[in-house]
Amino acid sequence: MPPIHGLKPHLTGRLRSFGYAANGIKYTAGSQLNFRIHLVAVCIAVACGALARLSATEWCILLLTIGLVITMEAMNTAIEILVDLVSPGYEKQAGIVKDVAAGAVLMAAAIAVIVGVILFLPRLL
Repeated sequence: MPPIHGLKPHLTGRLRSFGYAANGIKYTAGSQLNFRIHLVAVCIAVACGALARLSATEWCILLLTIGLVITMEAMNTAIEILVDLVSPGYEKQAGIVKDVAAGAVLMAAAIAVIVGVILFLPRLL
């Protein structure tokens, strides 16, 4: 039976887009120390979650928090690369854009610490 018209190219394009996304993740992990530090923190948080026997709801909260931090770090990387591309020399506004992006990562990481304290501290006391 022949493929449905347009389905095969569409599927191939979607699969290719996953490859591009994987390349972005590999680039970020390979080039950004802070991303790798966050990945270590992810491993520690997941191990602590397993030891603490988090409930399903608590796991969802933890995983959403992890996702927030690593996504913000990846977006920060993309923003920094784009700013460097469009503004190779020093520009005050380019610096502000980078600072705001880095600040967003810091806010996400601070929220993650608070979530970690809420989830794990009662189990330690």
